[in-house]
Order: sequence, then structure tokens, then C-alpha cells
Amino acid sequence: MSRFAFRCVLRWSDMDVFGHVNNARFLTLYEEARVALMFAGARAHGLTSFEEGVVISRHEVDYLRPVDYGADVRIELWVEDIRPSRFVIGYELFDGTEVASRARSVCVPFDLAAGRPRRLSDPERAFLEPWRA
Repeated sequence: MSRFAFRCVLRWSDMDVFGHVNNARFLTLYEEARVALMFAGARAHGLTSFEEGVVISRHEVDYLRPVDYGADVRIELWVEDIRPSRFVIGYELFDGTEVASRARSVCVPFDLAAGRPRRLSDPERAFLEPWRA
């Protein structure tokens, strides 16, 4: 299994009143890593269809330890499952060498013009496959 690694700089606005990354901001950090893979990474392979529409139908987040404001965090992500009309991204967020959070997102390709889900194309499946666990 290959993992996509993404470094993210924490922003002051990511913090809560206790000086930790706010729990809701974890989803934003995961989103930044997912977009880097599905938009920038896919575009580098000549694939732009994910940019035309992908929605999230489910998130699951496990918070294992607080993350303090300071150094960058590293997010590793991979594809857990690929189905005809959805795929699941798994994540781990590292604060230094320790895993601070694990998450999963169910992603659904979406036709924005038609307003409905669509099936994954063969090129999309081929792009996702090397990241599959």
C-alpha cells in the first residue's frame, strides 16, 4: 500500500480557547490533504474530473490526543475501498512522530450540473488504485 503524505502548516485560527487544534478543524486539515491528492495529484497525472465534483457522504474521526499550536502536522492518506459510485479515504494525522487522529471519509463522485451522484470513470479508478490499502 502506498500512502500519500501531506504537510500542513497550522494556523492560529485552527486553535480553540485551550490552545489545541479545534476538533472541527481536523476535518479542514483532512480536506486539504484530500484535495492535494485528488486535485493536484490527479491533475499531475492528466486527470481533472475529480475537480468537477466530489461530495462527502460520511466522515468518521477518532481524536487520539490533542495537537498544540506550533510545528506543521503530517497527514498520510490512502484509499480503503473503491466501489462503482463511491470510494473511502483513510487518514492519519501525525503531530511529530505520534498519531494524533485517525479518520475516514466516504467520497461520492458528483455531477454538479445534473445535481446527482455519478459512477467513477475508469481513469479515476486507475488513479485511485495505487493508493489502495
